Amino acid sequence: MQISNVAILENPAAGKGRAIQLSAWLKRQLHVKNITCTVFNEKWPSSFDEFSDIWIIGGDGTINYFINHYPDCQLPLALFKGGTGDDFAWKLYGEISKEEQLELILKSTPQYVDAGKFNETLFINCLGVGFDGAVLESMSTIRFIGGHFGYLLEVIKKIFSFKEHSFIITADEEKWTEEFLLVMINNSSRAGGGFFVAPNASINDGKLDMVLCKKLPVLKRLKYLPIIEKGKHLHLPFIIYRLGEKFSIQCNNEIPVQVDGELLFAKELKVEVLPKQFLFRY
Repeated sequence: MQISNVAILENPAAGKGRAIQLSAWLKRQLHVKNITCTVFNEKWPSSFDEFSDIWIIGGDGTINYFINHYPDCQLPLALFKGGTGDDFAWKLYGEISKEEQLELILKSTPQYVDAGKFNETLFINCLGVGFDGAVLESMSTIRFIGGHFGYLLEVIKKIFSFKEHSFIITADEEKWTEEFLLVMINNSSRAGGGFFVAPNASINDGKLDMVLCKKLPVLKRLKYLPIIEKGKHLHLPFIIYRLGEKFSIQCNNEIPVQVDGELLFAKELKVEVLPKQFLFRY
């Protein structure tokens, strides 16, 4: 699939204005390469029939907005870092520069990527129920400071105050009925701008990675936080890790849910993988 006419979608609110600067740079680069492009900011088109590719500038929340508004899109996508955490962009491209990423995209062959779905909402990076949602509710620090450090500060604050919820969770033929500190369903491996919650996760294996952390006292929460951050926790006795295609999560009351960095609320979640849902150049 040749890149001939690119729709550049920017989120002007993402990354404290970085998205606007990056879209201007991309427009200049494509002009030099004789590739047509159109930049869309706050108002995105209803369809992309005239375009060969869609390049999105923003964070996990921006790509989440896109996949939920264009769930059937089969044009090749690319994602440029322009948000707070940029976890899914990291999964696709790592820590390369914008110049290296542009060259990679221009030379790449589109590949299919899985997505996830809970109830009627799509996600592409991860969802977190309970603790992760409670952290996101305290968004001021995350948005003001930005990135992994802002998220880490909120995690530390919540470690001292968060009370575990009681869950009924099923995965295939297994069922757990108890209190959990952490309930995560991941398509990708990283969350919170650098926490490797599901370090082995693949975005094209047709599976989602479930990570549960059982109830822990405050001192153990503090002790194991850096271990979870580095992705060295899956063997620990209070961690439950499963691969699956469908999961069910129930709680006694409506609780916050983090979905690709966006905040929703739910009492019951039916979660499933959507294999090969979107095409990405990476």
